Amino acid sequence: MSDSTLPAATAAAAAPALPAFESKIAAPDELAERLAAVPRPLVFTNGCFDIVHRGHVTLLAQARALGAALLVAVNSDASVKRLGKGDERPVNALADRLAVIAALDSVTLVTWFDEDTPLQRILDCRPEVLVKGGDWPVEKIVGNREVRACGGRVLSLPFIHQTSTSALLDKIRRL
Repeated sequence: MSDSTLPAATAAAAAPALPAFESKIAAPDELAERLAAVPRPLVFTNGCFDIVHRGHVTLLAQARALGAALLVAVNSDASVKRLGKGDERPVNALADRLAVIAALDSVTLVTWFDEDTPLQRILDCRPEVLVKGGDWPVEKIVGNREVRACGGRVLSLPFIHQTSTSALLDKIRRL
């Protein structure tokens, strides 16, 4: 008997449930409602997270330690392309990048943005802490003025692991 001939209730029971981490993915238009249930202080960070590596997960764990919850905003595929990282980027589609970030214990919620910067998501969630990696001087971090104007902190966390997706892709191409 194939799945198409099973009674609907039996077919539904046979289908595997989505992993719990999928529930951490919040569309931008549902972000306000989802954030209402999130403890504060809220930490916000963003990035492409195209091929997640040790540098990414370390930064996210450090960011989460700065507050009660961590919201990560991921660049959409079109937004990544506009960053000029190369024609082949992103390697992984947005849905896949969201799922990988959502699967991390340090992440409370993950959303995305299609604009060139995450400023609208920052304004939407009003984080108490805004974090980027050590290659970003605080004064150049998008949302710096807005978060500080509301009494929040903006931090550029020094890299512990000198890794990058671009360097990793270059290494793969040389193999």
